[in-house]
Amino acid sequence: MDQVLYSTPDNPAPENRTEGYFETHDGHRLRYAVFRSGAPVAKGTVVILHGRNEYIEKYFETIRDLTAKGLWVATFDLRGQGGSSRLMKRRNHGHIRRFADYERDLDIFLEKVVLPDTRLPFYLLAHSTGGLIALSAAPYLTTRIDRMVLSAPFIGLTGQAASPRVIRALAGTLTALGLGFLPLTSKLKEPDFSDNPLTSDELRFERNVAMMKAHPELTLGPPTARWLTEAFRTMDRVTSPNHLFSITIPTIVIAPTRDGVVPYTAQERLSRYFRAGQLVPINGARHEIFQERDIYRAAALAAFHAFIPGSDAEENQDVAALGT
Repeated sequence: MDQVLYSTPDNPAPENRTEGYFETHDGHRLRYAVFRSGAPVAKGTVVILHGRNEYIEKYFETIRDLTAKGLWVATFDLRGQGGSSRLMKRRNHGHIRRFADYERDLDIFLEKVVLPDTRLPFYLLAHSTGGLIALSAAPYLTTRIDRMVLSAPFIGLTGQAASPRVIRALAGTLTALGLGFLPLTSKLKEPDFSDNPLTSDELRFERNVAMMKAHPELTLGPPTARWLTEAFRTMDRVTSPNHLFSITIPTIVIAPTRDGVVPYTAQERLSRYFRAGQLVPINGARHEIFQERDIYRAAALAAFHAFIPGSDAEENQDVAALGT
């Protein structure tokens, strides 16, 4: 049997797991894993939706944090990235035909894996592109997902050589001309901690780079014009007041104030019209809050556990005991 998940010395895979592949509506194989808590009674299951160019291994540390609190975790690599089926012959091109395919994949994952193989209630933890997918699918998830936590949801773009307006126009033009399979740049930048917009934690940054070097087949290059066009269209739709009003799942948006990928102002603006959502700023943190320094990461985890019913029950019991 081929290996499904990969470990490195500084990033071992958590034990007590099930791993494999499930098939999408259009015949792609997506890699997934379910991680069980050692607690005698499960407090629910957290479904993790990744960002672009992420994969299950990147979340091993966070998965351990969640299972230690009595939560199960279910997650999968998005189509076209990680250990899931790639959509183009050039494997490093980040491509999507329709953004709705991401939502259909999530629906199938919930139906085929999460519902039969994990424990209720279900919660959603979605980062960046995963957050955009969650926002788009949220009106239809009301009967399945009890609460959502969005980490730096991809609802805007900053930190690029060109302005978002130029990127949007160029991507749209290439897509309209039938050239949506082309990336806007062919340059693959070597990861460098000194100027990265993702995290201020050098150890976690280097840990992720080590995984990329050990298993380059998991990594992805620049997005194609079609991917960008689909993402921009989805951003426009999910940030409209009408769409936000239609979301009734209680939600928190964990927003790093020094986000170098998604403007903090866009996340702040989202919360104004998001009646079911509440903004939780993490002052000083960069885009990948769960890969950040302990001081920022602990704040994000504290917000998560305070919001998810039962996951902080042990701490509450300790506090109650001290008061008696």
